[in-house]
Amino acid sequence: QVQLVESGGGLVQIGGSLRLSCAASGSIPSINVMGWYRQAPGKQRELVARITKGGSTNYADSMKGRVTISRDNAKNTVYLQMNSLKAEDTAVYYCNADSILSTYWGQGTQVTVSS
Repeated sequence: QVQLVESGGGLVQIGGSLRLSCAASGSIPSINVMGWYRQAPGKQRELVARITKGGSTNYADSMKGRVTISRDNAKNTVYLQMNSLKAEDTAVYYCNADSILSTYWGQGTQVTVSS
């Protein structure tokens, strides 16, 4: 079975940092892009960051300069380092993986930023 397992979410103070991890397991062929999305209550899911197998990256304007996405292709794992966190960053963060056959999602991990 295909599974994306997220870790690293939790409560962090405003201005603090957090590192999210997501490991993909199972029969996922030819993973090209892995990334992170987030969704706050009552709002649509939005892109945070994405990275290709070759290392090309894209970031949401709202988080550009504050986050860094990276991946370990051998482990099918993607990471998201978040710094200078703001209250508006509070959301459920979802791991994503794209292959030739399908798009896969994790169950999400809650990130809460509070003073």
